[in-house]
Amino acid sequence: MIEDGTFGGVVRWIDDRNDTPGPLSGLSIGVKDNIDVAGVETTCASEFFEHNVAASDAEVVTRLRRAGGSVVAKLNMAEFAVGVTSQNSAAGPSYNPWNRTRVPGGSSGGSGIAVAARLVDASLGTDTGGSVRLPAAACGITGLRPSWGSISNDGVFPVSEQFDTVGPMARSVTEVKALFDVLSPSPSEPSEVTRIGVPTVFLTADVDSGVAQTVAAAVRTFAELGYEIVPIELAHAADAQDIVYTIVYSDLARRHRQRLDTVPSRFQPATRERIALGLSISDAVRARALTGRDQFYEAMTTTFEMVDVVLTPAMPVDVPPRDGGDDVIALSRRMGQFTYPWSLHDGPTLALPVGFHPSSGMPVGAQLTAVSRREGALFALGERYQSVTGWHQRNAPHTSDS
Repeated sequence: MIEDGTFGGVVRWIDDRNDTPGPLSGLSIGVKDNIDVAGVETTCASEFFEHNVAASDAEVVTRLRRAGGSVVAKLNMAEFAVGVTSQNSAAGPSYNPWNRTRVPGGSSGGSGIAVAARLVDASLGTDTGGSVRLPAAACGITGLRPSWGSISNDGVFPVSEQFDTVGPMARSVTEVKALFDVLSPSPSEPSEVTRIGVPTVFLTADVDSGVAQTVAAAVRTFAELGYEIVPIELAHAADAQDIVYTIVYSDLARRHRQRLDTVPSRFQPATRERIALGLSISDAVRARALTGRDQFYEAMTTTFEMVDVVLTPAMPVDVPPRDGGDDVIALSRRMGQFTYPWSLHDGPTLALPVGFHPSSGMPVGAQLTAVSRREGALFALGERYQSVTGWHQRNAPHTSDS
């Protein structure tokens, strides 16, 4: 691996100058190191996959190149996409370009860093429980978890097929839209938004006051733009994170069982600790979680009959320090408290920057969620917000130009 020494975001540069004309012509794009690029190692940030050279491009890479994009880098990540701080990587830890003592989010930490630090114009991450949305929020950029199944996972190493999706990341909604329209066989279509649902519990309970204050200001901006703000309650939201954890960790334990049994020491310690959680999950417990997933989905169907889009913070806390303590599992649960529930929903969620924490100065992100295949509604809403705000144009103090 060739680690980028400044931020730990890039593990390998690729010489790919693409002259194909298309909607992505001129864009330099990095991809997370669990996405195959022909002739280049796909290590998933793990010693287990050292020297694992991909025989062919993942479908998303093929689509990028056909559209004129230049795939120039493989990007650091949490090992096997397990974790939300991006400190558990065989390539070494990653640093937030806004403050090197803070995490960049994860598991697509390198994808967030590379865009925020202007190492690349855009990137691809993968999102199972928040792995695109959390780095986007922590690094002050825009990222999309698309409708589940709208972008191919062919050539992408899995975490949990129930939830996995590739997601584009860039500085602006306009750029993310351009990427999505290339990556998906069904490009986004314009869709009107009039009503934005804001779950009161997300803005008043168990949320850092600086985050709540910043997201509330974004809500006021949407109201000033003429959108109707509708207070809502999200049924079954309190159980959603545990439901996703149960399904994801049972899948992880099954996928990595042989590695755990034979050479567990090759895992990064934080990765091993998290994957091992799935060993004790029985089939009966998993079945109950799947039932809970269906109940949440049904509740969201009712919610989106009342509103067009739901707005929540991306994270309930300020961006944590890299030395945030030894309890990795507790920190991960806290950071993903608002992203995991939307992984139970089959529709898209767009994370975008809405300001900076009044105490730390770190980026704060919000999430916009719609029903399945209504990416166009999120893009229209996000582009309008970014047309009257400049948060996505702010430069991190540590960039390739600084």
